[in-house]
Amino acid sequence: MISTLVSTWFGDKFSKLHPKLQQLHIQGSELKGAVDLTYGKGLAGIIGQRLAKKMGLPTAGQHQLSVNISHQPDGLYWGRCFNDQARVTSLFKPVGSIEDGYWIEETGPITLHLTVDIREGGWFWRCLKIKIKGVTVPTWLLPKTTAYKKIEDGRYRFFVGFTLPILGSLVSYQGLLEPDLQLENK
Repeated sequence: MISTLVSTWFGDKFSKLHPKLQQLHIQGSELKGAVDLTYGKGLAGIIGQRLAKKMGLPTAGQHQLSVNISHQPDGLYWGRCFNDQARVTSLFKPVGSIEDGYWIEETGPITLHLTVDIREGGWFWRCLKIKIKGVTVPTWLLPKTTAYKKIEDGRYRFFVGFTLPILGSLVSYQGLLEPDLQLENK
């Protein structure tokens, strides 16, 4: 097996990921497909639309999404693009290993410390710490994020959602994505 920073971070637990997720994080790929983007109702929807605007998400409905996943010496890159518009790229930097470490994602003034739970071969992000402009913020003050990828019917199930206690769902998007076969066969 070719070692990548992802497989190194996971160590022997890398084999617990579904083989297609292992392949994705050894070779990298671009995944494409239709996703459904929904907003909450009432106040939750208003907050969700504001959050979505900051994240570059489109309006509610079905959209085409491409996600490019690649590995560089400095980290794991995820670039997402809705409807062939501007690509938003996140850089995840590994710290330690799955046993005692996390991934750092920085977006503007926000820094997230994330770990990964493996459930039924899927990759589920879990937030450990949030900093805004270097100041740690209690996670209960901010929307809860649910983000995962898993294999379903041979395709990549992708889900990202944000909720607040009492208000419920703010915004979410999900779909089944296929690998770009041209990239897969190179």
